[in-house]
Amino acid sequence: IGMLSYKVTVRNPSGFISVPQDFLCGEAIKYKSSVTFQYDGGTANAKSVLSVLGACVKSGDEITLICDGEDEQAAIDALASLIESGLGE
Repeated sequence: IGMLSYKVTVRNPSGFISVPQDFLCGEAIKYKSSVTFQYDGGTANAKSVLSVLGACVKSGDEITLICDGEDEQAAIDALASLIESGLGE
């Protein structure tokens, strides 16, 4: 199985800062697969709070989730759903 990717628009009001970023990382670390995302400025590790915070993703930004590993389908489905639902906000 190859790597999976999925484009998703960040919908929560505060983007990937503070609590939402903790929520995203907390979900990403549940999976064995590598979980990264591409954004306008580069690529970030979704399992790293500092990497996600450094991406400065704002509401309305489009990112591409990339999951690679044994549970990549479950990871991409869960994370895409989480982001599209507003990351708990």
